[in-house]
Amino acid sequence: MKPKPAAKSKQKPARPALPSEAEILEFVAAATGKVGKREIARAFNIRGGQRSALKDLLKQMAADGKLERRSRRLERPEMLPPVAVIEVTGADRDGELVAEPVEWDSANGRTPRILLTSRRAQGARSELQPPAKGDRLLAKITPARDKDYPYSATVIRRLSSRANRVIGVFRASKTDGFRIVPADKKARAELRVRPGDDHGARPGELVEAELVEDRGRGLLAARVRKRLGAADDQRNISLIAIHQHAIPDQFPSAVLAEATRLAPASRSGRRDLTKVPLVTIDPPDARDHDDAVYAEQDPDPKNPGGFRITVAIADVAAYVRPGTALDREARIRGNSVYFPDRVVPMLPERISNDLCSLREGEERPAIACFMLFDRNGNKLGHRFERATMRSAAKLSYEEAQAAIDGRASNRAQALLEPVLRPLWAVYGALEAARHRRSPLELDVPERRLILDAHGLIERVVTPERLTAHRLIEEFMIAANVAAAETLTQHKMPLLFRIHESPSQEKVRALADFLATIGIALPKGQVMKPQHFNQILSRVTGTEEQHIVNEVVLRTQAQAIYSPDNLGHFGLNLRRYAHFTSPIRRYADLIVHRALISGLGLGNDGLSPQDIERIGETADIISAAERRAMAAERDTVDRMIAKHLASRVGAVFAAKISGVTRAGLFVALNESGADGFVPVASLETDYFHHEEALRALVGTRTGETFRLGDGVEVRLVEAAPVSGGLRFEMVSAGRKGTAPGRKGTAPGWKAGRKGSRR
Repeated sequence: MKPKPAAKSKQKPARPALPSEAEILEFVAAATGKVGKREIARAFNIRGGQRSALKDLLKQMAADGKLERRSRRLERPEMLPPVAVIEVTGADRDGELVAEPVEWDSANGRTPRILLTSRRAQGARSELQPPAKGDRLLAKITPARDKDYPYSATVIRRLSSRANRVIGVFRASKTDGFRIVPADKKARAELRVRPGDDHGARPGELVEAELVEDRGRGLLAARVRKRLGAADDQRNISLIAIHQHAIPDQFPSAVLAEATRLAPASRSGRRDLTKVPLVTIDPPDARDHDDAVYAEQDPDPKNPGGFRITVAIADVAAYVRPGTALDREARIRGNSVYFPDRVVPMLPERISNDLCSLREGEERPAIACFMLFDRNGNKLGHRFERATMRSAAKLSYEEAQAAIDGRASNRAQALLEPVLRPLWAVYGALEAARHRRSPLELDVPERRLILDAHGLIERVVTPERLTAHRLIEEFMIAANVAAAETLTQHKMPLLFRIHESPSQEKVRALADFLATIGIALPKGQVMKPQHFNQILSRVTGTEEQHIVNEVVLRTQAQAIYSPDNLGHFGLNLRRYAHFTSPIRRYADLIVHRALISGLGLGNDGLSPQDIERIGETADIISAAERRAMAAERDTVDRMIAKHLASRVGAVFAAKISGVTRAGLFVALNESGADGFVPVASLETDYFHHEEALRALVGTRTGETFRLGDGVEVRLVEAAPVSGGLRFEMVSAGRKGTAPGRKGTAPGWKAGRKGSRR
């Protein structure tokens, strides 16, 4: 009798096992591109139903913070693994960043401290934003033979940027306990403060808090870490941006001690310019003065009608030496940050407002750029020297301009013929050369807040752009170009100021928009600044002028610092560097050091470390510049929101400054204040977003609101802490034809303005 065949196994083929959390973290660490569920599944051969299990695992890791905001339980708790999630806790006495593991079992002893190295791990994604206190990073961990710092770390990827820190207003809850109202416009809910976590804060105070783990339902919980003062005090509004953007506003004691010990620079080896009537021309409220100018006719008969220009710049390199605490702090800060009510300087006041500030009548060390121009504004040559100078006068733009216009003050009258008229004569030649060069000429007015004696907004103005402003700008550009040319010639490393040409994607979007107003932009054309200028000149004086300037501005790339020269598109220059503001920009200090080294002007030039990490420095200061711009913009928004809080219900003239599916951004004509009109508040029709038209168009009526349109809006809500302004539309949009009907395209037939309510 034949034996029965063995029964077939009903077991399904074994599925590949899910990777462990450690394996996932190691894979993320080694990856150089985007990493998501698909990439992880492919790497570990996860298919079919296991994909769902992988998704659940990744979701749980994210919820636990193992991929983003939290970290995993260590497999070997007595040692840190090769890859871990760490949080930056501050800086040591030398200014180096220090971190700790996010999770550590206290049973294994004291939490180990980790020293962050300045380099990135091999294969790490390039991130311009430098780490700051509170940031959580995925890092490669290396044991170190240092009792204070048993580990060093190189950054692989940023997981969160101070994501667990919140700035807000502390208030009493109507139901129980206390709440924090976040200052961030994007925050969707208040935070709950548990008993004992209030740090003594009182209702109405501005506080810094951190999110805490809490398994309760409802609002997230937060613990107050710092009390910042009364939230309704406008003088504290800039503090919100300082803390929210992690801007260092307190100098370490080592930095202040170094600044205190500095002695005035020696005159040895410097050219004496103390008899030359160099003058500073700055805003009337300027506290530091780092550039002075002088011009005269060239006496050389071979250069008839030509000019000699001297631009003297504060010699910060004489005081801020490589490797010092001052230098490390300046590099971290990157630049000074200017708020309406205060300045967060890059350098201590001992340097910025004293030793390096080109004060009237006081001797100061400088690096001078001597330039020779012909009568048409063409540069014939230049050279750099270290010098000692004495400013003949501290003038404001308005005072210098008034003197030229026949309204000279007593002080300016004495300088009119020997100093000011020659400066204006040179500017005429430089302006002609500028027109030939044809840089990008955008007309985008800037607003300025005028504060009263109590730090409250008195008025918001759009300052007139004077010839004096343009004169100083052209002199500084000429000196910056000369610095870049000299250092390139001497093959010295430097930080170029680069501005790349617009991307093809942005140019195509611009062409699509211009087509809607009857301006053709040839497809495939390589855009140059003069092409944009031709577009702008076509709309000058028309109702499209504002919108076209805005769209052209948004087409442009953002200028950054780089050790590689990619040119400056906006200025239409082949090479450009920042040389003229070393008191407030670290990039300029590096350029000064490069000039000192390249031209043999002293022993305080570039250090080997400066050269080795110049690319990293470019990343750090480019990020610091963006951080400063965002903080300054946020502060202006908050101050204006507080200024307008008493005018809820008032109607304002405005222009549409942005169009999204969610609604319209508007800028008030009176103050330049930015606010939002939700699309849901446009009740006359159902509006859809036409991206090419930069407009919202009514589905039924064709009524159109487009970028740049003048409108009237009513203020509905002002939130000073977040800087948010919410409006409702009062005026009607442009008349148009509803989509799908015969007739003109929606929105391009101007309609009569009318009241909605």
